[in-house]
Amino acid sequence: MRDIERARALRQKQTWAEKLMWSWLRDRRFSAYKFRRNHPLGKYFLDFYCREASLSIELDGGQHGHPEQQAHDAERTQFLASMGIKELRFWNSRLRREQQAIRDTIFRELQARAPHPLPDYTRPLPPPEVGGKGS
Repeated sequence: MRDIERARALRQKQTWAEKLMWSWLRDRRFSAYKFRRNHPLGKYFLDFYCREASLSIELDGGQHGHPEQQAHDAERTQFLASMGIKELRFWNSRLRREQQAIRDTIFRELQARAPHPLPDYTRPLPPPEVGGKGS
């Protein structure tokens, strides 16, 4: 199966945790960072990937507690690190209990790797342009 077809198939079978995370990240909703989901990279598919910050976010269910899966995950983490990609992993169960803490962790990592200036609400807005289009 080609990468794009597999990525599409993965999107059709999202877990509740992936749906929740995607609702935070899609359409640049998370501090204007662009994320892709089920992004193919080498032999892996990244749950959520921000190219700008070289950041991968992975959500782990119970199967990730098994030794074989842990070895696979460690190999994957090493592969991503060799490409300069930081991987954040969260257990689905933690996502259910600690949503704000996880959002804060993601935001701090994004800002550390590819800072976006936060809006300054104390400065007044500049006056509208005069004589531009529509005037």
